[in-house]
Amino acid sequence: MGWRPGEIWLEAELRWFREPTDGSAVALALNAPAFLGLSAEALAAAIPNGLAESRRRRAEHRRRRDARKTRTAALVLGPAVALTLATARPGGASRASETLERDPPSQTLRLGAGGLRPAPGTARAERPQQRERAPSFPAVEWREATAHGLPYAGSLTDGTQLPVEGPDWVTWNPVTDSVPNHPRRLYAHERTIRRLVSVLAAYREASPEAPRVVVGDISFRGGGPMELHRSHQNGLDVDVYYPRLDRRLRAPRTTDQVDRELSQALLDRFLAAGAQMVFVGYRTGLRGPKDVVIPYPNHEDHLHVRFRKPRD
Repeated sequence: MGWRPGEIWLEAELRWFREPTDGSAVALALNAPAFLGLSAEALAAAIPNGLAESRRRRAEHRRRRDARKTRTAALVLGPAVALTLATARPGGASRASETLERDPPSQTLRLGAGGLRPAPGTARAERPQQRERAPSFPAVEWREATAHGLPYAGSLTDGTQLPVEGPDWVTWNPVTDSVPNHPRRLYAHERTIRRLVSVLAAYREASPEAPRVVVGDISFRGGGPMELHRSHQNGLDVDVYYPRLDRRLRAPRTTDQVDRELSQALLDRFLAAGAQMVFVGYRTGLRGPKDVVIPYPNHEDHLHVRFRKPRD
């Protein structure tokens, strides 16, 4: 067999390397022909383990690669405040910065010597307004009543009570001049209550700017005489105070405080609901059919609505 260019011939039993005792490097065998001429110090020097070095280099490469990516952390300042801290990739815009440009946060805060300040070009996001919950009112407990006798000489059996407050009304106590009225003064025939509630709802739906209507006395639970009134004895009469110009939910003291336009609209609703009579003040200027809308003393602050007696 002859020599070929670039070949090196070694003896078959020659050992080139031997494992070190500590396992961290390999040492050269002094009998390797390829290392003839090297000093004893060079031959004794440890050579790094190739596999371990390869793993170390790959780990370092991954660390540097991850370091170039944007890292984000949240600094929690309180139950409802959290700061988002982001570092962009050096040398140019990162994907994170591009995302922030497309979908910016509601407000970016910058931490400096003066504390937390909004970063330039960012706006505070307004919290969505919470929807106001509609207040809950007591439901009407309907009963089948019987109206006895006349409005000024009668009584009431199993009357229905109007709640002291509802979505379209509040009640006024003429004895104490205060809101609300006493529950025992708010009983009526169920048909009276149904028409009253329907009229007030339709009136406010047609006039959204109108305040709730102030309702006064109706009848006692068993009917009969009621102080301050000659009628209101059998659950067919209702006092309704004129809407005020200042929208306050209380009885007007003078006719100058009365909103005549809203008062006329309220009166017209009761007429359309089948009121038998409506007593009004002389100076209110309210109009209606003759013998139905009747000017009457001591009614400058309220309508006195009377419904027909239902057939038993």
